Amino acid sequence: MTPIIQLLRPQQWLKNLFVFLPLFFDRHLFDVDLLVPCILTSIAFCFAASGIYCFNDIQDAEVDRRHPDKCNRPIASGAVGKTTGYIVMAVCILVSLALVGVIGHSWPLFLVIGAYIIMNIAYSLKLKHLAIVDVFIIATGFVLRVLAGGFATGIRVTHWIVLMTFLLTLFLAFAKRRDDVIEFKASGVVTRKAASHYNLQFLNEAISIVASITMVCYILYSVSPEVVERFDSPYVYLTSLFVLAGIIRYLQLTIVDVKNGNPTRVLLHDRFIQCCIAGWIAAFALIIYL
Repeated sequence: MTPIIQLLRPQQWLKNLFVFLPLFFDRHLFDVDLLVPCILTSIAFCFAASGIYCFNDIQDAEVDRRHPDKCNRPIASGAVGKTTGYIVMAVCILVSLALVGVIGHSWPLFLVIGAYIIMNIAYSLKLKHLAIVDVFIIATGFVLRVLAGGFATGIRVTHWIVLMTFLLTLFLAFAKRRDDVIEFKASGVVTRKAASHYNLQFLNEAISIVASITMVCYILYSVSPEVVERFDSPYVYLTSLFVLAGIIRYLQLTIVDVKNGNPTRVLLHDRFIQCCIAGWIAAFALIIYL
């Protein structure tokens, strides 16, 4: 992987699949007229996110050099200069905005993408150092992806999708902070200021609370009359089995195995969670498309 490609972190682009949620739940996943703008919106978020990663790596270069893994990042290692990093960042953001410009319903999308970029620049500069605020910012970024998918396709985003997206990603963000605290205690190197304002007891309780709320929220969603009527099926609740199994497995990885440092890496390598996601998609697809 060349340093520039590594700087863009393409492995993180999986996160932008959240853009497709409104399309999936509205039974239009195979509608080409809606799928094309949704794909373009996802690509726009890929470039926007990569631009933010460039900016973040530039800001964190000195701290990253003291981290056992992050020291290998292109900016921290010196493989890519800061000036080049700023150029790559600018190109990514311009490409992102240009893609939004060719999609219908452009103004709402511009506002969402613009809010995402501004929020994450503020996150890189200051907000990531504020405990609790940092994880709420991360979760909000995923909600913006879902809203962008709705604006790109003209599909109304329900409160259920917003709630579930926020809660699930908040759970993952707290789990990631737990890993940061463990690294901080093991190495003594402060790679994230917010880590000093967390401890394992607080994070274990926060993770358990958010995981519980997420599971209850999903079960309420799956049995709500409006959802049963919308999908014309009383069996949506069966998909909650995969959600419960996936969350409990992630809790196991977080608390027992301490392997939650990178949620994307977990998704790409843990077969149990992959099976849960595949089973959930298959079950939901059968319910709402057949």
